[in-house]
Amino acid sequence: MPHPAAPGPHEPATAGSGHWASRTGRPERVTVAVYAADPILRVGVVTLLRQRPEVDLYDDADAEGAQVSLVVVDNVDDHVAALLQRLRLNSATRVGLVVGTLGSGTLQRVIECGVPAVLRRAEADQDRLVHLVVATANGEGVLPGDLLGKLLSHVGSLQRSALDPHRLSLSTLTTREADMLRLVSEGLDTAEIARKTAYSERTVKNVLHEIINRLQLRNRAHAVGYALRNGLI
Repeated sequence: MPHPAAPGPHEPATAGSGHWASRTGRPERVTVAVYAADPILRVGVVTLLRQRPEVDLYDDADAEGAQVSLVVVDNVDDHVAALLQRLRLNSATRVGLVVGTLGSGTLQRVIECGVPAVLRRAEADQDRLVHLVVATANGEGVLPGDLLGKLLSHVGSLQRSALDPHRLSLSTLTTREADMLRLVSEGLDTAEIARKTAYSERTVKNVLHEIINRLQLRNRAHAVGYALRNGLI
């Protein structure tokens, strides 16, 4: 995803600037730059936000100075993660995310990118978008309710693993390892996992062998048992 000043499909939305001032001289409107995966997403979000007095949309030239950088995408792939990391380095802005697909694995990646405010795109009506923007500007966390419980559970797993370094947790598994272990738990053999993941059978064997050895487990069934007991799959 390109830099805000560079033209491209992920550049911030263009809109007028200008904001009201309170008696203290502080702006009452939250300044926002919108980054979107395609023009249709950008236009839709900008149209909703432009109608609200709480929001002042920044154009390309001022994007890096916006209080909030609002990223709107279908899913969080490597390019989106790189954009989130780049925006995180800008101390002038805080980052909010509107995403189409959001599972527990995606949530973990988003949090690792330093994004505390997340909204599913299917739930992103005007009021929720404005709430996300204002909360982001105030440094508040926003998460879908169903994923908040999973996040708290994951934090508990991390705390338990700190007491028992051999305990199985998502923090000790890569995304690929976790996916393959879930497939083992569903009864798939090596060949079926290879077809499902598009990896070779040798790669599948090596990944599962690495999990078993690193966590000092006996076999695949032992690894699955640990994962199930800890609520990881």
